[in-house]
Amino acid sequence: MEITAKMVKELREMTGAGVMACKNALVETDGDFEAAAEVLRKKGEATAVKKAGRIAAEGTVLAVVDGNKAAIVEVNSETDFVAKNDKFRTFVADIAAQIIASDAKTVEALSEEKFIKDESKTVKEELVSQIAVIGENMSIRRFEKITTDGVVVPYIHAGGRIGALVEATTANASDEVKEALKNIAMQIAALNPQYTSRDEISADELAKIREITVESALNDTFTLPMPILNGLLAKAVDGVWSAEDVAAYEENKKNMKYLPNFISKEGKAALAELALADKAAISENKIFLGLVDGRVSKQLKEIVLLDQTYVKAEDGKQTVAQYVAEVAKATGSDFALKGFVRYETGEGIAKKEENFAEEVAKQMAGN
Repeated sequence: MEITAKMVKELREMTGAGVMACKNALVETDGDFEAAAEVLRKKGEATAVKKAGRIAAEGTVLAVVDGNKAAIVEVNSETDFVAKNDKFRTFVADIAAQIIASDAKTVEALSEEKFIKDESKTVKEELVSQIAVIGENMSIRRFEKITTDGVVVPYIHAGGRIGALVEATTANASDEVKEALKNIAMQIAALNPQYTSRDEISADELAKIREITVESALNDTFTLPMPILNGLLAKAVDGVWSAEDVAAYEENKKNMKYLPNFISKEGKAALAELALADKAAISENKIFLGLVDGRVSKQLKEIVLLDQTYVKAEDGKQTVAQYVAEVAKATGSDFALKGFVRYETGEGIAKKEENFAEEVAKQMAGN
């Protein structure tokens, strides 16, 4: 019997199994839908579909290097218990090897490839098989591959919860260089920078950071430079604040450090409104601009890798940029950071809060 695309589509909608799995089941049963569905259930294909609605926010990150190629991948499971399972970890390692050998750019493209450990099935079909065997929903969430002319080093932290790849543009692949990159990868895992250097931050992004900093400063009025704060306080006392806040101000204005403790929530909000209303004039004040510049610089030191304080710095002051320069000098090479990738398991996934006692009670009540 000829198996048409329409038949495959219909069986897939019935069971939720993969396209090739549905086609093979229909071929095996000569187009009998009920028998094909039974075949899929026996093979675990349909069982996997039932698990697909569950949130898989645990799992592991694996970063590997093979010659001049490197890959980092996140594979999710429902529980941390399964993420530590040897079978699960073997599957993740197989997927990492698949990525190294593949030209796929997306998870979807990777999923349709022949699985390198068993070319009789696709990566997606192998995933479905693993779901059936392991008994939890799983997903290949994301991956990135690097092909380098320099040196790339992997790092895994906390048993696979965080992984990183860091790449350097250098012809020196000595142990000393790799050790330096490992140290930097540890920094990336621990402090989660968003950029390698300031050059990666677009003008629009930098403007947004600055605008947010300005708004934040104006809303936190008691941290503003004293000449600006005094001008705002004069306006607040002159008909804006309540009599209680005015009285608190008059009584405590000699000690400005503690004055905020005596002003009401409404009074502080009114003061912030005055600052925001006078934003244009305040933003031209050189003292205020210096404050904003300082706060923006502080933020950049947190999110830009090369600007961060190197975690192993003996003096507690050396930046990562200075450490990189030190390594370049010590190794006599053109050692420089090119970029990095950092994955943290489950980041950005909304986790479902489970009440274990309630779940057990429901299952017992159903028996």
